[in-house]
Amino acid sequence: MSTMTQSATRDVPRGLAGVVVAETTVSDVRGAEGFYQYRDRSAIELAASATFEDAWQLLVTGETATGASRAAFTARVAAAASRSDDIDAVVDAVASATPEVLAGLAAAWPLLGTRRGIRPLYDLDEDQRLDDAIAFGASTPVLVGALWRRGRGEAALPALDGRGIVANYLHQVTGAEPDEETERALTAYLIAVMDHGFNASTFTARVIASTGADAAACLVGALGALTGPLHGGAPSRALDGLDAVRSPDRIEPWIRGELAAGRRLMGFGHAVYRTADPRAELMKRVALRTGGPRVELAVRFQETAERLLAEAKPGRDLHANVEFWAALVMERCGLPRSMFTPTFAVARTIGWTAHVLEQARDPKIIRPSARYVGPQVRAAA
Repeated sequence: MSTMTQSATRDVPRGLAGVVVAETTVSDVRGAEGFYQYRDRSAIELAASATFEDAWQLLVTGETATGASRAAFTARVAAAASRSDDIDAVVDAVASATPEVLAGLAAAWPLLGTRRGIRPLYDLDEDQRLDDAIAFGASTPVLVGALWRRGRGEAALPALDGRGIVANYLHQVTGAEPDEETERALTAYLIAVMDHGFNASTFTARVIASTGADAAACLVGALGALTGPLHGGAPSRALDGLDAVRSPDRIEPWIRGELAAGRRLMGFGHAVYRTADPRAELMKRVALRTGGPRVELAVRFQETAERLLAEAKPGRDLHANVEFWAALVMERCGLPRSMFTPTFAVARTIGWTAHVLEQARDPKIIRPSARYVGPQVRAAA
């Protein structure tokens, strides 16, 4: 980095690429190795075997879900979820204003916080902050499912007895009680994308948390970043390529046409990974277990795309990312495309709240500098 004329500031890479802005114990992404972890566990191993609730507990508390710790966390989640009147009132207020689920969620969080007397992080102790984090984590899948149904003119469905968060979420969105294979498939996706280092939305949440704002404000800011097509909006777009080719013989001509036109191939490439995205590999395994012509077409599409990208962009080492195969998995689980990004948000809310809790322990506000490149001040006439 070169020192600027003002000694207190420094030039950094565009987009803060590679710049360490904070320390974290929540997660770590090692892009050159194709590996990432949650706390002291491999994230992929967790996604392949853990429940949503256990992965959630690990991320927000740092505790492995065993025995008494699982029971205590489950009790806190149940207490937060039991205040259904608050959620019903918020859904009533929001659904009348917009049928869009993400817009509704952005409006619902502050309303829910107001009903529950949420206060700035700055004014809370550690346990009170955790209460807020758990409350938003528990309410988000319920809010998203209810907003989806209300946007289609349907009432929210009663909760399934004895089923967890993922099964109930699928029930609300699809209207059917999911079998164990479907529940496991979506669980793997949700855990795999709960957190992923200092991505745009997570960093946004931490910036807001550093001001001492309340948890709802942090989540709304993070959600705003997530709505960008270059961040959380890609899963549904990743299916557009499969829709366009429809058959194996059309894959190569279509991809060559996209690359020649300078258009980005959605579902390929990643800002951090320089090898295969481990999340994509996991989701591919999940999709292959279900099989079918659509999955077979996706396998051929990936193989062709990676070969042509290597030709067109030598040295870039571009692979399928999590959005490509996650789109196939969510489609097979019965989720409509308009719910792909809201479903991502259900998972990422867990990571956001974990980072908000961590950032709230640091009294230093995040306040970077900018290098002014505009015109000089003109002399008064």
